[in-house]
Amino acid sequence: MSQNEFPDRTGTTLNGAQIIWESLVREGVKVIFGYPGGAIMPAYDAMIQYPIHHVLTRHEQGAAHMADGYARASGEVGVCIATSGPGATNLVTGLATAMLDSIPFVAITGQVPSHLIGTDAFQETDVTGVTLPVTKHNYLVDRAEDIADTIREAFYIARSGRPGPVLVDITKDAQQASCVFEWGTEPIELPGYRPEYIAADDDLDQAARMIRDAKRPILFAGQGVVMSGAGDVFRQFVEKTDIPVAATLLGLGGFPATHPRNLGMMGMHGESWVNTAIQDADLIIAVGMRFDDRVTGNLATYARKARKIHIELDPAEINKNVRVDLPLVGDAKDVLSQLLPRVTKTERPEWLAHIDEMRGDSAVRDIKDMPDNGKLFAAHVIHDLYRYTQGKALVVTDVGQHQMWEAQYYKHDYPRRLITSGGLGTMGFALPAAIGAKFACPDENVWVVVGDGGFQMTMTELTTCLQEGIKVNVAIINNGYLGMVRQWQQFFYGGRYVSTPMISPNFVMLAEACGAKGIRVTKREEVEAAVRDAQAHPGTCVVEFVVEQVDAVYPMVPAGADLGDMIRREKPGQHNPIYETGKDD
Repeated sequence: MSQNEFPDRTGTTLNGAQIIWESLVREGVKVIFGYPGGAIMPAYDAMIQYPIHHVLTRHEQGAAHMADGYARASGEVGVCIATSGPGATNLVTGLATAMLDSIPFVAITGQVPSHLIGTDAFQETDVTGVTLPVTKHNYLVDRAEDIADTIREAFYIARSGRPGPVLVDITKDAQQASCVFEWGTEPIELPGYRPEYIAADDDLDQAARMIRDAKRPILFAGQGVVMSGAGDVFRQFVEKTDIPVAATLLGLGGFPATHPRNLGMMGMHGESWVNTAIQDADLIIAVGMRFDDRVTGNLATYARKARKIHIELDPAEINKNVRVDLPLVGDAKDVLSQLLPRVTKTERPEWLAHIDEMRGDSAVRDIKDMPDNGKLFAAHVIHDLYRYTQGKALVVTDVGQHQMWEAQYYKHDYPRRLITSGGLGTMGFALPAAIGAKFACPDENVWVVVGDGGFQMTMTELTTCLQEGIKVNVAIINNGYLGMVRQWQQFFYGGRYVSTPMISPNFVMLAEACGAKGIRVTKREEVEAAVRDAQAHPGTCVVEFVVEQVDAVYPMVPAGADLGDMIRREKPGQHNPIYETGKDD
């Protein structure tokens, strides 16, 4: 039965478990990720009556990341479900990941019967108390009559304003009790909640004047450009004002990487010429980003020459980290649409020439066939993956060195085609998030890019792929270390590699044990065949790329250092593991 064919049961008597699914159907939910248990069993028992596909995960953390990946890929609200106690607490990392990256999903958890709350009953945990700091909002529901309205509010809160995760904890007796089901149709109004802001005309006019008068302006493309669907108007704005663009990690794809005005990624592992341009700029227009520490470096010396315009949906982010001259509070697409007719057509040859001079020929990432000294490096793998997927894959990365190399070497021209954990930096995120993304976009070529460490955290979800019959391609960048931690130990802890060397299982045999295809690559000339074999295989495929162990992501701004104070790749005559060109990355 499809959702369009599902009968309207408004006004009929249903139990609370049925009301959960009635509500989810009305919110348009088609897939839910979860793991059953005692306190949520009534809901699972009622689930088979409803046209919602349930994905049985291998761990509740995987369910949360799948809901997150589904939301990021689709732009819709993801949903996960778990039982009380350990089931609910296993969602916490996924909730925190979504909270820091402003991802809309709703988590439904079972709770012990209401008369047992506070008695330390079996599998009882105060999950609303536990998750309060890592959710946009949460609820404890102990009456069947309140379930429908609560779920409706939860979806509204999750998707409106600055999105985020919402948790709904429902007691077992509320799931078992019955009441007349009613589904509200009136607009939701919550006391004290104002999710929509509109920039004032005077402020928009002032912004246009600041842009007109600037000689060295730079635009920042944050995740808000992607989430608001502002890509088209952002591009029009860039082409009209001739302002170069730097992207945050989560903003990659909001503005095409191959566009001539795209400078690349900023921040700790951003391009050197981008960070230098930021320090030289006289105006920054930041769109949908929050000036986090990985972007700014030392706040005391950050972009001191620049006036700053901040276009941001959440007023709490204005002046939180960086003082700005003009805030424009509102949705990025709406604000840019209002600002676009106010700005004048401009060309900026001197400023762009200055940036090109700083860039020079150090942009080795633009070379089709990168220099090769016979060893396989992670940069080779990512660069070639970009070439052989023609830049059209939906890439989900984990967290670490491979994440930064992916951001540097895979050029993202399309929004929602890079999914990664930014704010929380959650290892183990990639594989389950990719499964969620595949359910959201079943026709996409989904690639997981993950390190050997992060993959081992959630690799059990390979059997979820098998059970669900879905295909994702997994590229394990195996350097035998917890690579980013090892890099910090190399740079800042005297090369004392404490607890970072890592022994891994035989990933090829592991993949085959989980019903997937396994491939191992040790040479660069093997990369193309492996990528093509993986994409041609009808099921999930795991490709282990055994890469050079001692390698680092360059450039790097040390934590707390000035943005322009970057560690660069070594010069000839020093240890230079990939390129003997004498040029900085």
